[in-house]
Amino acid sequence: MKSIKYLSFLLLPLSVGIAFTTNGWISYLPVFLFFGLLPILEYAFPPNAKNFDKETASKEKENKIYTYILYLTIPIQLFFLAWFFTVIQETQLTTSTYIGRVFGMGLMCGVLGINVGHELGHRNNRFDEFLGELLLLTSLNTHFLPYHNAGHHNNVATPKDAATARLNEPLYLFWIRSHTTSYLQAWQLENARLQNSGRHWFHPQNRMVIYTLCSITLLSAIFAFYGTFVLAAFILASMVGILLLETVNYIEHYGLLRKQKENGRYERVKRTHSWNSDHVLGRLMLFNLSRHSDHHYNGSKHYQLLNSVPESPQMPTGYPGMMLLALIPPLWFKFMNKKIQAF
Repeated sequence: MKSIKYLSFLLLPLSVGIAFTTNGWISYLPVFLFFGLLPILEYAFPPNAKNFDKETASKEKENKIYTYILYLTIPIQLFFLAWFFTVIQETQLTTSTYIGRVFGMGLMCGVLGINVGHELGHRNNRFDEFLGELLLLTSLNTHFLPYHNAGHHNNVATPKDAATARLNEPLYLFWIRSHTTSYLQAWQLENARLQNSGRHWFHPQNRMVIYTLCSITLLSAIFAFYGTFVLAAFILASMVGILLLETVNYIEHYGLLRKQKENGRYERVKRTHSWNSDHVLGRLMLFNLSRHSDHHYNGSKHYQLLNSVPESPQMPTGYPGMMLLALIPPLWFKFMNKKIQAF
């Protein structure tokens, strides 16, 4: 029964389904729910830092239901994407309803497409990794895997990392720097990997080549079957998902740096190099992503096993609330810079 609680993610497609079948302000229900009600509830309820004991952790590690719940997100994401292509071109669709439905699909792209794609992309088997790639493709963010696994996890909390927000760096500049730099570094990492194996960069084993062709194929298919209007809506929804990802990246490592040794290398990644949140609702909705400190300490650890550790810097609230705070840079700096100094 411990695994069933993660089915709470179904609240997202449920609210998006309502947005797809209604007009006016109710089409913004997913946004109201996840950036209105959820932050209030998370602030009202205390965080829970309880971890599995060793015996329970050993049992839950073998519990396949946790993985099956991740698998469930794939047909849901694909169904809603196809549904989105239909409902976004309804006649007499108002601009307000259009924006609400785009944001709803964007939340699906961010939470299911990118977040679950991230979790599956860390698995040590090709089948799960492929499913992660498929989910990331639905958000036009497939370059995430090469950069995240080979770049971000190695360089996190250093100036080399595109996805580590620097002290006093505004969120809106971070969006541009992080996304463009991570994309370029994904190409560099894949090109170097192919070169080290004696292959030309333009090779079927270069994932960035394959990902690019898949993205072009997907966009071309949408244009051919649905036209420019739907294609533009899909690109906008993907952008919402990507900006959600980059905002999460921003709050996860803001202002934290690893010490550089005399030989120029950085100390190993510790649980002190990521912000942690034990707020229960956000943890459930994002498959424990907010226990980010332990994730970076052991990237292959499955989401249900991630621990809270006392030495990690703690967020005052869950991810939704912290993301809202980050949207107002002066307030973010005033609040978080004090926490960094204290930490």
